[in-house]
Amino acid sequence: MNILVEFISVGGNRNPAAADWDTDGLKLLAFGADNCVALWNPLDSELQGVRLLLSGHTKAVNAVKFFPTGSSNTSILITGSADHTLRIWHGTLDPELQFKQVKVISEHQNPISRISTLRGSNIFATGASDGTVKIWKLIHDADFTEVDADLLQTITLSPKYFPLSLALAALDESSIILAAAGTRSTIQIFLSKNGTFGLAATLTGHEGWIRALAFTREANDPNDDLILASASQDKYIRLWRVHKGEELPAISSALNDPALGVLGKSLSNKAHRIESEATKYSITFEALLLGHEDWIYTASWRHRDGKLQLLSTSEDNSLSIWEPDASSGVWVCTTRLGEISAQKGSTTATGSAGGFWIGLWSPDGNSVVCLGRTGSWRVWAHSHIEDVWMQQVAITGHVREVTSLCWSRDGSYLLSTSSDQTTRLFSEWKRDGRSSWHEFSRPQIHGYDLNCIDTITDAQFISGADEKLLRVFDEPKGVAEILNKLCNIETRSSIELPDAANIPVLGLSNKAIQAVDDDTALENEDADEREAVDPASIVKKSTLDLDHPPFEDHLARHLLWPETEKLYGHGYEISAVATSCDGKLAATACRASSIDHAVIRLYDTREWLEIKPPLKAHSLTVTALQFSLDDKYLLSVGRDRQWVVWERTADTIYGLAISNPKGHTRMILDASWALLEQPIFLTASRDKSVKIWQILGKEAHLKTTISSTSPVTAVESYVRSVQDKLIFAYGTERGEIAIGVTEASAVDQVQITKLVETICPARTINELVWRPNRVDDRKHQLAAASDDGSVRIYNIRL
Repeated sequence: MNILVEFISVGGNRNPAAADWDTDGLKLLAFGADNCVALWNPLDSELQGVRLLLSGHTKAVNAVKFFPTGSSNTSILITGSADHTLRIWHGTLDPELQFKQVKVISEHQNPISRISTLRGSNIFATGASDGTVKIWKLIHDADFTEVDADLLQTITLSPKYFPLSLALAALDESSIILAAAGTRSTIQIFLSKNGTFGLAATLTGHEGWIRALAFTREANDPNDDLILASASQDKYIRLWRVHKGEELPAISSALNDPALGVLGKSLSNKAHRIESEATKYSITFEALLLGHEDWIYTASWRHRDGKLQLLSTSEDNSLSIWEPDASSGVWVCTTRLGEISAQKGSTTATGSAGGFWIGLWSPDGNSVVCLGRTGSWRVWAHSHIEDVWMQQVAITGHVREVTSLCWSRDGSYLLSTSSDQTTRLFSEWKRDGRSSWHEFSRPQIHGYDLNCIDTITDAQFISGADEKLLRVFDEPKGVAEILNKLCNIETRSSIELPDAANIPVLGLSNKAIQAVDDDTALENEDADEREAVDPASIVKKSTLDLDHPPFEDHLARHLLWPETEKLYGHGYEISAVATSCDGKLAATACRASSIDHAVIRLYDTREWLEIKPPLKAHSLTVTALQFSLDDKYLLSVGRDRQWVVWERTADTIYGLAISNPKGHTRMILDASWALLEQPIFLTASRDKSVKIWQILGKEAHLKTTISSTSPVTAVESYVRSVQDKLIFAYGTERGEIAIGVTEASAVDQVQITKLVETICPARTINELVWRPNRVDDRKHQLAAASDDGSVRIYNIRL
């Protein structure tokens, strides 16, 4: 069996230290994604997205840093996590992209918050919330096949604070300078003498926690002054000059700039004297960069086109590029990218992005990337001809556990829901004989964690959340046209669709809205002139006319689906939903600890009325529901360890046919019909087994039991029999996925193929779904949803 990963979608961790772009080795960008590390090439013309997910850490990855190897075919990656460990990975391209974990270090006592490396040396520094900074030496051979790390020194920060930022630079041949700052408003400068770092100066001036520090030479000459940038939650960036010799540098004329007004008085220019083994130095305040309106998270330097430039990202949804003005020397913001500040005060429901947490330069300096609150990346590339920064297609993904998945009825797109309170639609962008997977719509942005989803028709789905009711959504015309144009998916709704949808400022329900022409003046139809038109209630037609997969700004604001129905009846959080194969019925269940609440409710999808009475059999939460392919049976399993088969007695009426109160020895977590000539179904349980049952007359017989090494949390059978074979997949609590194949005539003889660990998720599998309507009998696609925040699609060739 040949199994390859087709697509991985995962969101980035919201931590300013949790990403780095390799300027030397394989030119990849690495970012923390829950407890994994994702590798992606933002400049890839094929737009393959996330190439690899490295698992090993047991808690969220907080710090990611590439070690400068100086070699173009080897990458060394250092990662630090909330599990208190540092891990070193060795990456190569031979024969294909692979990263191997080569070292685990457990010296820190608390979560690691920052890693800093020094180009041209083997020294790196790590900071953690145990209030220490540790200095390490990387020991390696010429091609980095053998890698180890020696602890050289532990600096206990006094007064104690958490180091949120570290920066290393070579001061001269004999000394290294280390800047450390974090949950205080001061910056501590350490100098190495005889290989040991000691505190040399404390820089004051900021009025908030310091989030970013970065050193650079003023020009590319090693004898030039060092410039240190410090960015803080006080909304300002300060620049400091490290100058060689007894004499102080000329005072920056920028400090006397009348525009600074009152601030000018507080910008003291006290000189801090420091001394290395060879020479004396001074550190003076150089400039104050004003312009951001909220906390600043990152600052990084780049020498670009002969100019020194600084990139900063902020909670105000902007990414700024600063450089000194050629004539006056005053630092000015030359480029500002991101979102318009007018949206700043709006809620996340109406599309406020909630800040940019990470900003990085590309290795060549002609592109920048940033990560926002929703876990999605944005990319801008500089066009030299027009001298403008153009936004490019980037990657998106869930930032919390992915709880449920379903394919559209014809298999043309995939829907996923998550505890990050969003529903996302993924499909294939087809162009010039190439294809790549992207998020094309974000149908639901909610106020509750979402638990389950199923499609009713190709243009309608139902989802359940932690809010006792279910919501039904219809595809808007704008999304249908984008999918038609970019993915060759035919528009299939029989009713007249609204153009788009939005969430009213104080609402939870998506309302349908119409698109207007770009030159239409916005007027309020009501008589009351004083009420302004809410710009969020209008969408221009040009906004929905795209020739590429939508950017994050569009997804978060313009590509919602209107909500058409709410289904009431349950008393607790919704746990499971399933729609019948003919789309006429929806079966739902909620969390329950008594027989009165553990009922299955059926709704007629034409009138959206509940079919009474509800189905009673379970005594605890129903965990999974599924209709058989001919809708003759409904299968339900629950935490009470029993499975129940309900049989259709009339058009929409189901009655209890067979039940097994001791189907497994622990709770049953998932179930699936395998429709061959006879009704066969599979159940998966916490007792570490999958059981295959066959209905014969009025009884169900256990045909075989497949044992697993950990609790089985998901099982799904491929609905069409392929050459008289039954094919199914199951996933476990540890993230393992296995494919089972058996002859229809001998169901008790199952061949199991396990996916290799490197392509499996790092945490519990919540759902597996086979893509329907595949033409080729030998090539199948399987989608997996996991607690590690990833949505994965596998190509499986039998």
